[in-house]
Amino acid sequence: MAIDDDAVVRKAKAGISGFLEEQFRRGLIDEGLYEQARLNVLPNLRRWLTDPHIGRLSPRLGDGLRSAVEAARWDELVEAYVDEIKFGTAGIRGKAAMSDEELLILSREGMDAPILKGPNTLNNIVLLLKSTGVAKYATAHGLRSIVIGYDSRVAGRDFAWLVSGVFLAEGLKVYLFDEAGPYPEMTFAIPTLGADMGILISASHNDRRYNGYKLSAGTGSQFSPRERSVIYNEYIRKTTPAQIALLDFEDAGVDPDHPEDPRRDGNRLVFLGGAAPLAGFDYLGRPLVDIHRMYQDQIRGFIADAAMMKSWAPSIGIGYCAFHGAGRKAVPRLLRDFGFTRVDTVTHHRLNELNGLFPAFQEHPEQQPDPGDPTASEIAVDAYVEQYGADAMEALDLMIGTDPDADRAGLVVKVPPALRKYHENRSHVLLSADDAWSLLLWYRLSQLAGNARGGNAQDAGNTRGGNAQDAGNARASSRRPEESFIVLSHITTDALVRLARKHGVGVVKTWVGFGLIANAVERVWAGDDLSDSRFKDIIYQTVEMEGMPRRYNVGCLEQSNGFSILGGPPDTAAAMGSNGHVRDKDGVFAAILLAEVAAYAASVGTTVYELIDEQIYLDPDIGYFATDVVPVPRWGEFKGLEGLTRKIGILRRCAELGQRVRDGASLSLDGLPVRSSETFVAGKYADAHQWPGFPDEGIRFYFDEERLNYLTVRPSGTSQCLRFHIQLKAENLSRNGLARQKYETRMRARKIIHAMRDLIM
Repeated sequence: MAIDDDAVVRKAKAGISGFLEEQFRRGLIDEGLYEQARLNVLPNLRRWLTDPHIGRLSPRLGDGLRSAVEAARWDELVEAYVDEIKFGTAGIRGKAAMSDEELLILSREGMDAPILKGPNTLNNIVLLLKSTGVAKYATAHGLRSIVIGYDSRVAGRDFAWLVSGVFLAEGLKVYLFDEAGPYPEMTFAIPTLGADMGILISASHNDRRYNGYKLSAGTGSQFSPRERSVIYNEYIRKTTPAQIALLDFEDAGVDPDHPEDPRRDGNRLVFLGGAAPLAGFDYLGRPLVDIHRMYQDQIRGFIADAAMMKSWAPSIGIGYCAFHGAGRKAVPRLLRDFGFTRVDTVTHHRLNELNGLFPAFQEHPEQQPDPGDPTASEIAVDAYVEQYGADAMEALDLMIGTDPDADRAGLVVKVPPALRKYHENRSHVLLSADDAWSLLLWYRLSQLAGNARGGNAQDAGNTRGGNAQDAGNARASSRRPEESFIVLSHITTDALVRLARKHGVGVVKTWVGFGLIANAVERVWAGDDLSDSRFKDIIYQTVEMEGMPRRYNVGCLEQSNGFSILGGPPDTAAAMGSNGHVRDKDGVFAAILLAEVAAYAASVGTTVYELIDEQIYLDPDIGYFATDVVPVPRWGEFKGLEGLTRKIGILRRCAELGQRVRDGASLSLDGLPVRSSETFVAGKYADAHQWPGFPDEGIRFYFDEERLNYLTVRPSGTSQCLRFHIQLKAENLSRNGLARQKYETRMRARKIIHAMRDLIM
């Protein structure tokens, strides 16, 4: 250890110890977290500062650490060194920079920028360590190739190339995207190219300080919990900085006889992109695969009524907002290819620019570019009006938004003028994912039943690519309802359950996360009895699945704006389902299918807003379910160990309240009596929260015996925040009073959430 580093460690020890003792004395961090920090922070800091292999791979890391100690940034040092970043359901995710100032330095100076880094932040060393573990797992299990992409995050391209070097050094073939692209296109590329796994450098919709990567299996889905446990415990946890090896791209072999053929094993580095090379991009003499065309043709096969859409698409006015993300080319390109010629892309405030600093979200450092968030949708709408004018906005039928990695889609729809008083006089309103997916599922099930105009094109064919122009309803309608099922998370609207049952379709409810949704589909394909206790970490509930030969998935839907269709059992284990799409959520795919619904609405002389009123809310078999999600804090998370302590404290008060209800105590929220309560434990994140039996899937309070009206307080497993989910079903709806009844139910739902917050916060 160098003399100056001895002094740095001594200063860090004194400052961090004093900081922790003061926090503990004031009751700001609980005893378990205090002990964890006292035992971990200094040893982790010393190791990172003095390890010669870390110094070799990131020479300026020490400069950032020393500067943080000199500046007495004790709270941030504790956060960076208290633990190792978690390898979760979909990979890893964490802060790439502690502040906007450090994010600017990272953007300007690259991966080795002298900012505060540690094992609990997202940085080049963490990526190298985790990726080396994943690569060693791959080679030990006979996996030979990987697809690697990135979105618009700061340093995303550099991180992707860095990670590629790890897998090349381990002997794997790498398919690398030539520019930022959607996560779902990466998950599509894996089974399409016969690769064994995939990584996208992304933090999805998190605020600009975050980055990470999503890890996918050979099917394009997330790894199963069992495989994930093996990857982490047997490989990642055992990886040391000394084991990290990198291979320069120039040393990755090229087949000298067939350098252009991506199928040749000798071509160990293959680029993915479009039909032609990007201007100014050096492909290093490697092959280029047109994955964009393959993906576009894949989506084409899911159009339910191609003839209708061809006729009506040109009349639909669509605004599109990429939220600085990777959908910026894919979504407009696909919309126009499918006949939607009135597409206005929002470029104001640089919203269509690949920019991980998210310049349109500068008002608050923790604002998130999430298309399902009302604030984000207002940013998009306001930018559209500034760019195109109020008259152009009035002419729009809908606006579509996708998040930075384009796996989420949000839908803003036009409100009939007479009803705008119920939406703060806005001309357009954000549909919740619950409502958007209910309408989309209604449309596709109606096509399946032959009830929507245009028939069901039963024999339109099952072509997956190339010549699928007239495939029509091939995938939408090739299975009967009694063979079909949907999967949704337990916090997603029960309107979907009622809709599925009305059409004779089975339902599976999982815990939260698209990986669990996809895993549940795979269990159905395998013929497993989902009521078996072996699946309690995946399954919440099944409806009309027992004893039924249901094998065809017609929808995977989650409240956090995730959607896909997985189809039937695949031909091989490492493939998409038969007549199915990617096994993770796909915002690009959802955007196109929602645009088709808008075309259908126009074809029958109505709007999307009125169509959902008529076909969902006024249907006595379904009805109106007001759902809402309120995050706490509003953006970002509670900070550091103090924030984690606060999150745990709120949850404990909520759990105690639920227990009192179960013990017979009376409780009302905004005058609505609570009838019962339930705590959901799926077995995740207990260690991280120092709480055996941690309620990872939430604490629910029911307001009726049917359990259709409830409030759920659910923690995030990977950040220090909470979410309040509510569902209220309106009763005695009438056509003339529908708008008012919807408004009153929404307002009641918000008041109930506020009442619960007042009780437990």
